[in-house]
Amino acid sequence: MKQSNPIFSRIEEMADDLKAWRQHLHAHPETAFEEVETSAFVAEKLTSFGIEVHRGLAQTGVVGTIKCGTSDRKIGLRADMDALDIDELNEFNHRSIKAGKMHACGHDGHTVMLLGAARYLAEQQSFDGTVYFIFQPAEENEGGGRAMIEDGLFEQFPATAVFGMHNAPGIPVGHFLLKSGPMMAGFDTFDIEVKGVGGHAAMPNASVDPVIVAAEIVLMLQTIASRNLDPMKAVVVSTTQMHGGAAYNVIPESVALAGSVRYFDLDVQDLVRRRIADIASNIAAAHGATVELSYQERYPPTINSKPETDICASVLTNSFGADSVTTEFAALMGSEDFAFMLLEKPGCYILAGNGAEEGSCMVHNPRYDFNDSLTPWGVTYWIDLVHELLPR
Repeated sequence: MKQSNPIFSRIEEMADDLKAWRQHLHAHPETAFEEVETSAFVAEKLTSFGIEVHRGLAQTGVVGTIKCGTSDRKIGLRADMDALDIDELNEFNHRSIKAGKMHACGHDGHTVMLLGAARYLAEQQSFDGTVYFIFQPAEENEGGGRAMIEDGLFEQFPATAVFGMHNAPGIPVGHFLLKSGPMMAGFDTFDIEVKGVGGHAAMPNASVDPVIVAAEIVLMLQTIASRNLDPMKAVVVSTTQMHGGAAYNVIPESVALAGSVRYFDLDVQDLVRRRIADIASNIAAAHGATVELSYQERYPPTINSKPETDICASVLTNSFGADSVTTEFAALMGSEDFAFMLLEKPGCYILAGNGAEEGSCMVHNPRYDFNDSLTPWGVTYWIDLVHELLPR
């Protein structure tokens, strides 16, 4: 980090507090829409900074507001707060005290980086406009971003642009990734129930075997990417569950399949949805079986708008140097429900390196821990972004 940055010395003074807050949150993880203690912690900190606080959007969401000067410009900065249903295997003192739950994705760090920026900006009043600090529940699987929007997030807090950030293990601390257009994939799920006619395994001719039907469906779903899709586009169709049968000598009545779809383009999503339905129903019909399909649209692609992405890249370059910023890379197949906010408002989602040293591990791993040395970089980015977008 460029230590000539005037913000740096104040963040250094906050360092012990920020680390203590982050480790407290790590030890007290809460999952989707159950972030009661977490939201109370966030609200208490914001209030102590003298920031106006609103609670209750999407049940446990928190929004803090700072208005300075006379400008009518308004921006939103978002951090996710929820943890995952994972048993933590770490042994350090701040490991999770809640069995079966842990901060395995770094949302504890995201929350604290935004709290640090809120504290600084409340102290300094160093911008002209309004900043909404959006602390979102239920990013993991449950679409808390969509729930906040449906509860009136942008009606009550009318930001003209929104910004998000996530840590990225395997990338050195102090390095950032961002790009305009698709940044991360859309994420849908499907459930297929294959219904046959059960019977004795020794007399399969008297049955309609749903296991055979399900197996053919699983294999044929892979032809969507290889034979139905434009080779210049991308999709991943993964069957991740297969359940059926309870005995060695019984052909079951039904088999259940489930899986996920990842994509970057809405026309690809439409194609995949239609082909899954066609493949499942036609294979079932060929065997005399039937199927029931449920296709759920979960998270849309995360698509950064170019003007806001260019601004964020400029801020990162000015703050940390051109060598710290990467803007050319393949979009990621992971998904992120900040995408819902980017459907409503222009903005930019970035990745911040969480460390690439030996022993660091990927998110959603039971030995993951947010790297506290990333915190000052993230806080500085948020503050510099506010100063760029809302200059005095």
